[in-house]
Parts: sequence; C-alpha cells; structure tokens
Amino acid sequence: MDATSSQEDGPVRERRVAWADPRAIARAGHGMAGLDFLRALIAGDIPPPPIVTLMGIALAEAEPGRVTMRMPAGEYLYNPIGSVHGGALATLLDSVMGCAVHSTLPAGRGYTTLEIKVNYLRAVTEGSGSVTAIGRVVHAGRRQAVAEASLADEAGRLCATASTTCLVFDLPPSREERP
Repeated sequence: MDATSSQEDGPVRERRVAWADPRAIARAGHGMAGLDFLRALIAGDIPPPPIVTLMGIALAEAEPGRVTMRMPAGEYLYNPIGSVHGGALATLLDSVMGCAVHSTLPAGRGYTTLEIKVNYLRAVTEGSGSVTAIGRVVHAGRRQAVAEASLADEAGRLCATASTTCLVFDLPPSREERP
C-alpha cells in the first residue's frame, strides 16, 4: 500500500473544486472602480476568482483602503508537519493586501504585487478555526501603493503579519474599447 491509502491513516480524503471562467471575471471588473468590483464579489454579482474558490477564501468586507477576508484552516492546506502551509497563509495575506490597494483604484487602473514580506508568529491548524486577514493601505500613490496586513485565528490571536509594495498602472483597453 502507498502512503495515501494506508489503513492506519484512514480513508483517503478528497476535495473537489469548480470555478468560474477567470477571463469573464476580469472582463466584468474591467470597467469598474476597484471598490465597486470588490463589493460586487461580496454580493455574489460576480463569481469569485479561481484562487479564492480553490483555497476556500471568503471576501467579507471592503471599504476604501481596507479589506477583510476569512479562510478555514482546513487540513487540505496542511504541510508535512501538520499545520497550514506558510504559502497558503502568504496567499491569503497577499490577496487581502492587494484587494485593499484595489479598493482605492478608479476604473481603468490595475495593480500587481512587486514584493511581499510575511512574519509568521504562530502555527495555524484546524484547531485555530477560521483565520481572518485584514489588509490596510498605508500609501496609495500614482505608481506604487504600500499595504500591510494582519492575520488572526478564531480566538483573536495574531498568527502573522505582512507588508507589500504594489505597482499601480493603467489597464490596457479591453477588446471592446480598442479601435
């Protein structure tokens, strides 16, 4: 028997994921201000991006310069030592900070992460419950934005902090807008 089907480990677990077309999601948000796009995602008017569906992330709140997301600390996110993989937590932190930046942008502007720094403060496991990440914009300039985030477990204990610098740019015109 291989490690995935050992009787000692119990039955093999399975997780199925279905997602919406990411190109359609991008098109839907292309002409919207960032905050309007995020609020449409929260309302369910636009389906979530595939990474959000894959990881079980829920976009909970969006205000100008501040976004909150939640994610279960499910075992499907575990690393080999029995805790949520740091990369999964970094993805949540990157997402919440990027969306905080996005919430400040008018229609026709976009962003991408230039760098991210994460400080892990405590292990996250299923016993942590759902984790909540809050992203806040520190500086929103024409070409760059800086944001920070905190991640806490269900008991309110701080598990990680992060900071990012994002490049801010004009989006290329959509096919419909091109001459």
